[in-house]
Amino acid sequence: MTLLWTLIAFGVMITIHEGGHFLMARAFGVTVETFSIGFGKPIFNFRRSGTNYRISWLPLGGYCKMKGENPDDEATDQPDAFQSKRWWQRALIAFAGPLANLILAFVFFVFTFLTPQMMEDHPPVIDHAEGKWSEVFQPGDRITSLNSIPVQGFTGMLASLSKTKDNQLTITRQGREISLKIKASEVDSLISSVQPVVQAIVGEVTPGYPAWRADLHTGDRILAVDSVQVANWYQMRERITASGKNDVLLSVQRGDSLLSKLIKLEANVLYGQQKMIGITQYMPLRYSESYNPGQAVLRGGMGTISMVIMNYYALYKLIQKPETIKSNIGGPVMIASMSQSIGKKGISALLMFFGSISIMLMIMNLLPIPILDGGHIMFCLIEGIIRRPVPLKVQMIAQRVGFTILIMLMVFAFYSDLEKLVLRFLSR
Repeated sequence: MTLLWTLIAFGVMITIHEGGHFLMARAFGVTVETFSIGFGKPIFNFRRSGTNYRISWLPLGGYCKMKGENPDDEATDQPDAFQSKRWWQRALIAFAGPLANLILAFVFFVFTFLTPQMMEDHPPVIDHAEGKWSEVFQPGDRITSLNSIPVQGFTGMLASLSKTKDNQLTITRQGREISLKIKASEVDSLISSVQPVVQAIVGEVTPGYPAWRADLHTGDRILAVDSVQVANWYQMRERITASGKNDVLLSVQRGDSLLSKLIKLEANVLYGQQKMIGITQYMPLRYSESYNPGQAVLRGGMGTISMVIMNYYALYKLIQKPETIKSNIGGPVMIASMSQSIGKKGISALLMFFGSISIMLMIMNLLPIPILDGGHIMFCLIEGIIRRPVPLKVQMIAQRVGFTILIMLMVFAFYSDLEKLVLRFLSR
């Protein structure tokens, strides 16, 4: 069912993207000759108002064919042709598709927060504190309430701390209740300095990353790293990140079985030189939170902005370090694997995932590669600057180069996916 919903979501994303081009083209009086979801031979089609609407067999995208779209078309000088429009109008038509994906992501995120949020969290028990907070908290302290409201989980408690007024914490220490006053100005320091009790148990295994390729599972308990026993998550992480090697040997308990996993370390593009294996902490607490429509819209907007910034930052880091592209790129197989994993968390997490994919489609289509929307926008902007169209020969050569680059990226993504799947299969 998760795969089915993923296919449906991709169909919606493609339809919305091409619909953005379609609506903007119609707004500027451009005739749309074909509106297709998918490529190749059509499964079914119909014609209405001069447009041939179709669904085709190859579901790897879609297209909105406009009259006089290509510079070498015979109809470019007709008033309802794409090329006859002003440069800024053509740029807006090209931009409308990615913009539609951004709006769709926002809608996905809002619907995410309109559904009950299944939260995962750590028990509100202190493992250790750093700096001045080590004099305030002791290992084993349990936080029971914040501003007279019972605390459910540690992360939820941190998120509820007020930065505009002082906070009142109640903790239990060896059977005694202790009341603590946390000033608003000290909240950021507290958040960065206090850590909860976290066992060395695998939470999520990110598809495509080293731990996934080594066939690590959710619920696996890490007993030792390179034959050195670890008692908690912090010791395990320190041993992995500070190993100074290209791989680590993990001793793993899975049910009644003891396993050894040799896992390659890889640098994540978002974390500089720090190496990782691609797992998250296991959070044993489960509870739900609900938001009203106003809160859902606000959180959906903040989530959309944050996701756009994060993706552009990741793209910037990839450009800085192109050697990390292979370990950070994924194709349809990885997306399907991720949807299967995320789908286990429920519809809310799946909607958030679809929103993230829609933003990635927006960013990919805005890349200044001829044949993509970003390439068309680039030619339009150049025309606006130099006051004349880019020579036809230059555009045709650039489009061929862009098409070649796109095909190479697709082949590379498929190859990367298959390589990761083979490594995971061999690790079983």
